[in-house]
Amino acid sequence: MKAVILAAGQGTRIRSIHGEHPKCLIEVDETTILDHQLEALSMAGIHEVAIVVGYEKQQIVAHIRDRRLSDSQRIHFIENPAFAITNNIYSLWLASDWLRGDSFIVLNADVIFDPDILNSAVQPYAAISMIVDPLWRDETMKVIIEGDRVTRMSKKISREEFSGTYIGLTVFSRSIQQRFLSKLNDLVLAERANEFFNLAVQELADEGVHIGYTSTDGLAWAEIDDPLDLTFAQQSVFPNLTAARIA
Repeated sequence: MKAVILAAGQGTRIRSIHGEHPKCLIEVDETTILDHQLEALSMAGIHEVAIVVGYEKQQIVAHIRDRRLSDSQRIHFIENPAFAITNNIYSLWLASDWLRGDSFIVLNADVIFDPDILNSAVQPYAAISMIVDPLWRDETMKVIIEGDRVTRMSKKISREEFSGTYIGLTVFSRSIQQRFLSKLNDLVLAERANEFFNLAVQELADEGVHIGYTSTDGLAWAEIDDPLDLTFAQQSVFPNLTAARIA
């Protein structure tokens, strides 16, 4: 299995306290979100990782070159030169050739999470599997689940109808890879490059593809988009990650 980390975004909403730095380099207990993600992937046995960079790309490249990587972990950089006018569907589309031939997991670069969340997620029973939290979180994408399938995903789903909160990690099996990448390509060519890649997942769900899910099971995670998110993460997520490491 491969992994692709989508780290091209500008992070304008948190720039007031984080400065001119990519969100993935926000520090957590003297390390960064990106370091935590790479460590979690390594613990899950995923050693082939691509990072799609754009905004302040040189900072991410330099950070990776300066850190001590696991001997088995290999990092590949893919540049999104149009990061200022596109969304993550375009970043993932740029990684299409690198992803071909294997199952893969896609991670938004601003998500910090307990590594145990990946344990069940990397062995999906469905063609596509989203990681969801059964609890409501503001300002994040929600899902509606019917039986064992995610049938709808959107930031516009109300609290009354939601089934869970999507945490920004999705696993794709090898069996669906070609169809999904073809869907990405169609959407980009149709000038939908400013969308989330979840649009392609939704279209596949509408066509009958089994979109499964795994649960966070109460483990700590946070998506860090703005100062309020960072405050929440510092108070409610980072201490739990530290406690888990010590245990």
